[in-house]
Amino acid sequence: MGESASIVLAVEHLRKVYKQKMGDTVAIGDISLEVKKDEFVSILGPSGCGKTTLLMCLAGLLTPSAGRVHISGEVVSSPHPDVTLVFQDYSRSLYPWLSVSGNVLFGMRQRQMRPNEKMERARQAIAMVNLQGFEHHFPWQLSGGMQQRVAIARALAYDPAIILMDEPFASVDAQTRAGLQDSFLEIWSRQKKTVLFITHDIEEAIYLSDRIYVISNRPCRVIECLNVNLDRPRRQSITRQDPSFIEYWRHLFSILEAEQAQEKQREPLS
Repeated sequence: MGESASIVLAVEHLRKVYKQKMGDTVAIGDISLEVKKDEFVSILGPSGCGKTTLLMCLAGLLTPSAGRVHISGEVVSSPHPDVTLVFQDYSRSLYPWLSVSGNVLFGMRQRQMRPNEKMERARQAIAMVNLQGFEHHFPWQLSGGMQQRVAIARALAYDPAIILMDEPFASVDAQTRAGLQDSFLEIWSRQKKTVLFITHDIEEAIYLSDRIYVISNRPCRVIECLNVNLDRPRRQSITRQDPSFIEYWRHLFSILEAEQAQEKQREPLS
């Protein structure tokens, strides 16, 4: 009972089919997964396999064709108040006419709080992502990495139980990505949120996660769930050199390589 009680996100035989005139497109074949409270779980799969569609269903922004999503025991049929989403494309998720503070505050518009409480929470969230001094800047005045920090601050200020992240570090350079990974892990270790993180990057999934769900090409399904037993806190220069890290990488690469080979065999000959 204790383990089932700790599960805050559960997906049961989720399926998503897009109805089209030229024929149905099956985006999600059959997905089942569980995420425990305060856990950091990644979904790893090739580009275009349906990961974002899955995340939209989990967030209550898309209705599944079959199956169910449970958050804290409740069936999700619309956007859940305990869930927030961080997108990959920060340039579209931020409002260019709002300042950094304005964007962070906007995320709390549905929270029943006093204005001064919202201001204080926004200030704290901006400090968490090290953007003090940029409160009155607009998104177009910031670098890509700083813009994504604003998006993360907005999610933190909302103070959800679950944060869904759709490849949030994919649009920045490698050095900025490493810094964002470490910053977010440090925040996560203090805040202890439940995180479900979408990525197609094997190293990123290993570095961040407690567990990794590997999913197939479209229509996606779970191939394997891997426990990542690496010490925390994690450090780029140390963790990535750990023999276990390298072994995890080899294992996951072989799975995805085999999946890609099967996909090529399924492609019709021209």
